[in-house]
Amino acid sequence: MPEDCPFCGIIAGEIPSYTVYGDEDVMAFLDVNPLARGHTLVVPKKHHPRVSGIPAETTDAVFQTAGRLSGRVATAVDADGTTIAVNDGPAAGQEVPHVHVHIVPRFDGDDGGAIHSLFRSQASVSDEELQSVAEDIKDGD
Repeated sequence: MPEDCPFCGIIAGEIPSYTVYGDEDVMAFLDVNPLARGHTLVVPKKHHPRVSGIPAETTDAVFQTAGRLSGRVATAVDADGTTIAVNDGPAAGQEVPHVHVHIVPRFDGDDGGAIHSLFRSQASVSDEELQSVAEDIKDGD
């Protein structure tokens, strides 16, 4: 557990949190810098900086918990929906280097936008490039 990881501090009980769920592998708590009322973070209890480094069973536990809590979060704050997101790595906006899934309550007219609104423009990718990238991803195991 890195000493400077605030999520590890929360998991260890050293930093107070508004915990909404916990089991052997996963913990969920309200984000103290919320994008919306009810913004919840779901984290693995073991420290993993990036999604690609998490064992499959932990990944399953984290995302199953996010799925279960999404409806509860929306109900608790009377939201019209939720955005579930992961910023994986600094280039993607990850500020705390401990994997975490955001459950952000969404409301009609909140101007939050879709995931596509994070980018100023769409990439122009040819059919050949799409095929090549698809093959590279398939062959990556």
